[in-house]
Amino acid sequence: MADDPTGEITELLSRLIANACVNDGTTASGHEHRNAAVLGAVLEGPGLDLQSYEPAPGRRSIVARIEGRDPSAPTLVLLGHTDVVPASPEGWQRDPFGGEVVDGVVWGRGAVDMLNLTASMALATRRLADTGWRPEGTLVFVGVADEEALGEHGAGWLTDHAWDQVGGEYLITESGGVPLRTPAGTRLGVTVGEKGAMWTRLVVRGTPGHASRPLRTDNALVTAARVVQRISDFRGPAVIGEAWRRYVQGMAFEPDLSAALLDAGRIDEVAATLPRLDLARTADACTHLTMAPTVMHAGTKTNVIPDHVVMDIDVRTLPGQGTDEVRAALAEAIGDLADRVEVVSVVDDAATASPVRTPLWEAIAQVAAELSPGATCLPTMTTGATDARFYRRHGSTAYGFGLFSDHMTPGRFSAMFHGDDERIDVESLRLSVELWGRLARRFLERTD
Repeated sequence: MADDPTGEITELLSRLIANACVNDGTTASGHEHRNAAVLGAVLEGPGLDLQSYEPAPGRRSIVARIEGRDPSAPTLVLLGHTDVVPASPEGWQRDPFGGEVVDGVVWGRGAVDMLNLTASMALATRRLADTGWRPEGTLVFVGVADEEALGEHGAGWLTDHAWDQVGGEYLITESGGVPLRTPAGTRLGVTVGEKGAMWTRLVVRGTPGHASRPLRTDNALVTAARVVQRISDFRGPAVIGEAWRRYVQGMAFEPDLSAALLDAGRIDEVAATLPRLDLARTADACTHLTMAPTVMHAGTKTNVIPDHVVMDIDVRTLPGQGTDEVRAALAEAIGDLADRVEVVSVVDDAATASPVRTPLWEAIAQVAAELSPGATCLPTMTTGATDARFYRRHGSTAYGFGLFSDHMTPGRFSAMFHGDDERIDVESLRLSVELWGRLARRFLERTD
């Protein structure tokens, strides 16, 4: 291992991938106890207080602490999740749960979301403990279950029931750190906020009948198809928030493009025509309440006209938007079909954000500049949900960060999140291990 500084992290990541802790949203899925056991074997030993929590069978999270010398000093939490989303092998070049290492690249579901960071956080914590390190503040590593299904059996449960063990004033989790090339130099995004995930269930009503006589029937599935199209086509007014403004200004785009991206009256037109698809999607999502139809259940038999359809809509809200705004947007989108549609439920999981220019931000910026010379940090907002929101609601300053090599581009990174051929290069893994070790020392050994 001494001859291969990335061998230990590569092997650990491969094992986590191969455990296939697939979270399909049901309580019986996930099986994160498998990855908790692997991480526990790495973390067990002198210098670490190790605990585990299992609020539902198999949904195990693991916590390791290096207690600081000064109870008044801050606590830093490194939070990584151990579950992954499903993968369809047909779309992959390699086995999504093989954890294969080919030409310096680790392949598999979770390689970027976010077993890479979870593994590197755990390994960095173990290495710090092996040195006998006792900082002023406390370092906590949490390998948490159930992030991919809104955290009911993971961070949500832990922050409500075990805050004394898992909590802290400061936290880092996914996602950020992918090099962003700009005319003014390299930028590294630090996620300071995230959109709300207000998943919504609708029921569309119809009248049953014999499918052999379809003329002028009240087919709920046909009505639902129209509803889906209207929701998909809907675009509400753009909102130019502070996080989006900082991002655009920091990226040093061509002046006309920057002006358009910061103009609520022009951004929709720009997003519709931008040749850079990743930037177009980011611009749209970071400035709008978005609604994406994702799941539909209809019908009981081929020859029966369905009398109802259940559909799920992935609604993402901006800071300040709540259930009232979601229901209003749905009503506007559905229009004159509203009397055929019932809003059954809305998950009330609002957007959250943390301040910039905190002591943790300063430490991140310093360490990132050391490991990626010439790069500067840039505040960003993520359009997906992370476990940071649970900590922000408990008063923590929470950021999303990591560190990736030049092999990773923003387009490649976003395409692999929940996509095919997920993979990570070993240089990025090495950088991540180095990042957490240096950052913990820099932040928790501070005396000011």
